[in-house]
Amino acid sequence: MDCCKTELFEMYGKILAEELKAAQGCTEPIAIAYAGAVAREKLGEIPTRIVVRCSGNIIKNVKNVVVPNSGNMMGIGASATLGIIGGESSCHMQVLQNITQEQIELAKKLLNGGFCTVVHLDSDFNLHIILEAYGKSDSVSVEIRQFHDNIVRIVKNGHIIYDDNTCKTLSTAVTDRSVLNIEDIYAYANQVDIQSILPLIDKQIEYNYAIAVEGMNGQYGLGIGVSTVNHYPDWVFTRMRAYTTAASEARMCGCPLPVITNSGSGNQGISASVPLIVYAKEKDIGHEKLVRSLVFSNLVTIYQKTYIGRLSAFCGVISATCGAISGLAYMLDEPLTVIENVIINTLESDVGVVCDGAKASCASKIACGFECALNAFFLAVDNKKYGAN
Repeated sequence: MDCCKTELFEMYGKILAEELKAAQGCTEPIAIAYAGAVAREKLGEIPTRIVVRCSGNIIKNVKNVVVPNSGNMMGIGASATLGIIGGESSCHMQVLQNITQEQIELAKKLLNGGFCTVVHLDSDFNLHIILEAYGKSDSVSVEIRQFHDNIVRIVKNGHIIYDDNTCKTLSTAVTDRSVLNIEDIYAYANQVDIQSILPLIDKQIEYNYAIAVEGMNGQYGLGIGVSTVNHYPDWVFTRMRAYTTAASEARMCGCPLPVITNSGSGNQGISASVPLIVYAKEKDIGHEKLVRSLVFSNLVTIYQKTYIGRLSAFCGVISATCGAISGLAYMLDEPLTVIENVIINTLESDVGVVCDGAKASCASKIACGFECALNAFFLAVDNKKYGAN
């Protein structure tokens, strides 16, 4: 491999590591809880009141999802207060994993007493949180921007105690995404040293399949996964859709199991991985082939999201289901032209799905994205693709 290709592949590996992260619950409330945990630690006490300022996309995505380990609580106040009371900042996006029943009861009591004030933050950043905590004599402000656990500033008693000047824009905060393209993603998936990516991808397989099984066996939301297998034909594609949607529904309805995210989203991480995991299990696909297919799917998803943004009006699971089914074409050794046509056909067909906030019905949007991408796959293997309009 020439030196330029080696450098490119190193960048691709860094991009995967930056985007495939463990998180418990919907990432927006967890980001608020993380800010709360940091604020309490810097304040040195439980504050007497807090103010949480959030960009519109954060508010939209926190309103209707259950906060994990909260006793079915929802909302910005619940997320921030639980983070303040019992969050562990060292756990980052699993900050609420050790919340106790006593802490849940205290959170409810504080919230009923007007402990938390929520304010819309008019910001140029779609992902922007400023949490202000006021103690008996001290105050602390924690600011998160662009990434869910990306703290850019901490202020105590009016004095800046932390300021990350390297994260003014998304491009300076992460590995350059402009290197992503389908041909090189395909080459990377084929040629990357499997040992270098196994720890990351194996964890995605373990975590995301586990919550899919829990979603199929547990009582979450409307039970979309079980409904699918009860009413659709006995087909591997039925079970791919069912397990993927069940994983999302469990996550949106408070299941505490962690997932490996993609581009800051657990639903995108689930959608980009679970269909391929289910197919590989049913068709006895070798582990290395599954891993390389997941590398391809994840990078195709990241490539799309680079131009859309982490939080947007466009539903991100459409990008992720497109990534997954293009990954299926890769898994089945379809030529690159067919794989490219899967992507083209999907994005020509399913671009109108709007994100109206994180909630249990995200699972239904995943089902729509999956069906559209699957149709795109069938067209592509028949050597058909949509042209320019």
